[in-house]
Amino acid sequence: MGCGRVGSELAARLQAAEHSVAVIDKNPNAFRSLRYGFKGEKVQGYGFDEDAQRQAGVERADAFAAVSSGDNSNIVAARLAREKFEVPRVVARIYDPRRAEIYQRLGIPTVATVKWTTDQVMRFLLPEQVASDWRDPTAELALLTVFLPSEWAGWRVEELEADGHRRVVGVTRIGHARIVTPGFLLQEGDQVHVAVDEKGLDELRPMVLAARRDAREPATPDAQEAHR
Repeated sequence: MGCGRVGSELAARLQAAEHSVAVIDKNPNAFRSLRYGFKGEKVQGYGFDEDAQRQAGVERADAFAAVSSGDNSNIVAARLAREKFEVPRVVARIYDPRRAEIYQRLGIPTVATVKWTTDQVMRFLLPEQVASDWRDPTAELALLTVFLPSEWAGWRVEELEADGHRRVVGVTRIGHARIVTPGFLLQEGDQVHVAVDEKGLDELRPMVLAARRDAREPATPDAQEAHR
């Protein structure tokens, strides 16, 4: 449901993977977004309407994605597909992250695009901050990329971890990403990918900020002498 940029791209990828695809949209002009050569069904109508879903073949569908521009429409359509027609895999795109958490708890997988996009922009605007690359809709788990403070160069990955709360899963170095193993030494310029829960994030954020602050502050004469 929804034939905007996301819906048309999903339709193209699914067809390329040799799946049969039907697209529902209330606006007939929206189907112009579909790639040339699309061979699936195009159904004009409201995706939260039973007749429109039936016309699209929902009763024999293996999966349903509600990716229109309206949160309410997406969630109603997703619930109809799951509860009325018992489609085994259903997902809804939700712009409001607060709603996404509620619907996730109702058993409907959601993609909260606003939160994810905001975190990505924050990551590049303020690399000294800690923003998530990915966060589950309940906000209980997140995957972060930390631009390694120079003060941490030479640390082992274990020094960033905390049992049950933080785990380093990979490092990007000079444009190449790799899975890390115990004892892996971090270098200046590394981008460290860390999986965290809420407590782990609360602990990591002040660690990063403190390291950035220490790096900006000029060393005292005593510290310079000790370094020599």
